Amino acid sequence: MSFDAFWAITVGYLWGLPLVLMLGAAGLYFTIISRALPIRQATHAFSILSGRYDKSDDPGEITHFQALSTALSATIGMGNIAGVAVAITMGGSGAVFWMWVAGALGMATKYFSCTLSCLYRKPDEEGVLQGGPMYYIELGMGPRFKPLAVVFAVSGMIGCLSIFQANQLAQLMSNQWSIANELTGFTAMIIVGVIVIGGVTRIAQVTGYAVPAMCLLYLLGSFVVVIDHAEQVPHVLYAIIVGAFDPTALIGGSIGIAFKEILITGVKRAVFSNEAGVGTAALAHGAARTAEPVREGLVAMIGPFIDTHLICTLTAL
Repeated sequence: MSFDAFWAITVGYLWGLPLVLMLGAAGLYFTIISRALPIRQATHAFSILSGRYDKSDDPGEITHFQALSTALSATIGMGNIAGVAVAITMGGSGAVFWMWVAGALGMATKYFSCTLSCLYRKPDEEGVLQGGPMYYIELGMGPRFKPLAVVFAVSGMIGCLSIFQANQLAQLMSNQWSIANELTGFTAMIIVGVIVIGGVTRIAQVTGYAVPAMCLLYLLGSFVVVIDHAEQVPHVLYAIIVGAFDPTALIGGSIGIAFKEILITGVKRAVFSNEAGVGTAALAHGAARTAEPVREGLVAMIGPFIDTHLICTLTAL
């Protein structure tokens, strides 16, 4: 068995139906115990995001808006474009519906994970407040769970690198303008290095400007295309709803097979896009300037809405 084949089998096993069901069940559980908090507190969340409750003397390094922008900078991009295209190609139009469902449940997951990130955080050796799953696993669950925190930190360091984004950027530059992959990679490394070397504050400052501009440009372009084909929108929405419960998957020997693939594909693409349940957003929100962890959790839950329900939907249309 080749190395690639081994990893393909491993990823298929780990990233299959069991994990999809666990993520969905967790999101549903969080939604129920919070009494649909993402819906009830949506208005308040945007009030917090606007800076209405900001206090300069609160602990933390960056504003609520900068924290959300930093978290979105890791999710908006390839997951919203290539990821949606892959979802529709592999799971059909119905996969978009399950992306919506996963995004809605992911809002509650983001709320709890990012609230914990601010609740259990501590200063590093330079006195900068740091939060994230590796902190609240150890501080919240106790020292005996420190090995699990280490596993998350190491796995996250490997799995959450921007390898996919860098690969797609290099492919685009090579195919469109015949620019060598090495040159693209080196240029990206320099630009990212200049930003990252300034720490979380500089990252937040850059993303605070870049992400809103990036989102606005993409939304405007998408709206132009959708409006130009407005007569097709009802048909597309109908195909999404019908495709989510594909009747052909409920007949004969293929019972549940097609439906399972549609479900798995939709949830996988949603998680890849908004990262709800992955834990990476908690790293950014853990640095937010606030004395109220719940407030940052409310801001964090806006992420899946913007990422999945807004940008991914326009891409799908």
